[in-house]
Amino acid sequence: MACASIGVRALLGFGLLAGLSTQPALAATCPGNPDALGTSRTIVVDPREHPRIGTMQYSETLPLQDHEVVLTFDDGPIPKYSNQILAMLADQCIQATFFIIGRMAREYPEGVRKLIAAGHSVGTHTQNHPLTMNRLPIDQAQKEIDDGIASVKAALGDPAHLSPFLRIPGLLRAGVVEDYLASQGIQTWSADFPADDWRHVSSQTVHDLAISRIQAKGKGILLLHDIQARTVAALPAILRDLKAGGFRIVHVVAAAPGLPKTPTDLQQWQMHPTSETVAISHWQKVPSFAFAHATMLPAPAITGSDQMLSLTENFDRVRRNRGAVPLPQQAPWPRSSELQPMTGKSTLPVPAQNLFEISERHSKPIKALLQLPHHAQRDLDSAATARQIAVDAGSARRMIPGSAPLTPPGLRPGPVMAR
Repeated sequence: MACASIGVRALLGFGLLAGLSTQPALAATCPGNPDALGTSRTIVVDPREHPRIGTMQYSETLPLQDHEVVLTFDDGPIPKYSNQILAMLADQCIQATFFIIGRMAREYPEGVRKLIAAGHSVGTHTQNHPLTMNRLPIDQAQKEIDDGIASVKAALGDPAHLSPFLRIPGLLRAGVVEDYLASQGIQTWSADFPADDWRHVSSQTVHDLAISRIQAKGKGILLLHDIQARTVAALPAILRDLKAGGFRIVHVVAAAPGLPKTPTDLQQWQMHPTSETVAISHWQKVPSFAFAHATMLPAPAITGSDQMLSLTENFDRVRRNRGAVPLPQQAPWPRSSELQPMTGKSTLPVPAQNLFEISERHSKPIKALLQLPHHAQRDLDSAATARQIAVDAGSARRMIPGSAPLTPPGLRPGPVMAR
């Protein structure tokens, strides 16, 4: 009986959406809470036309107007906290989008069905929430995606209640994962601003980050988690300050048979679309020319009419009146002159034969690196001189047959030192 009631309410909700798809839906009076924030309108999107949204990572976001916010919640359901989040949204008559982990849907299927009964959109968040989707092999990534979808569909009971929306865990995107999702007609959701409620921060910090970031961008998708106690504590103040700041809540659903997309133009999918009344200047692209021949283009000739563009005379007259040195009448740049082409008979002079010769260089004796004392240097010079005399004398005597070697007085015969 409960399932039948859920199905009827979901169909009624979709029937209302079909009638509101072509124009913004104004927030209805919230029963029991006339000051509620409410849901200002519902937009219907086609995931195949815009497969990736959220300016934290992508160039496009939802086609929102200024001061419009879409609330999203990840990682649930956990009854302890998710039920409190649902009660707060119901009290304010707000519809949001929930991204469900497949394993949590198997654990708490009733919590997933409560979302549909309350009119929220339900997407998926993989089966096990791996923080490695940007590094997983594509077959494992596909299994995480497909298993998560299957688990949530099983919890819902009717596959038609599942929206073709998916948020990658940790926003750890990968091109192959995004391409796979697009091929399946699934829209990848990032966000426009987080509240950092998954970090170990206070609920006041969560509130402050959410409000300040929303005010900075002016519109967009807010990323929250319905499994955190700090989010439960911060949400009432976030909703209160959104209403006080003039912000409006928008609900998002996927196009389906009998539920056409909301008409939009491409600029509406930009965070800050360019106004049609503002002129845009672009740097002109450098053209890529293909020349048919390599001949030089003629330089422009300087004619008499070009002198009309010269301000030399005017400047000269002004400076002469002020007592300054007059400017030259002749233009400072050189006049073009024609170059005489070289004929085939012109030859260059032959270089001299000795141009490439390298003259022989005689090595000089190596000088001592250490400076010897005067008396030691004198003794060394005397010994070297005596040896040289002995060598020269010995050479002379060897030229006379039968002569004996000559040794200077005071020196012993010894080997001749090589120079």
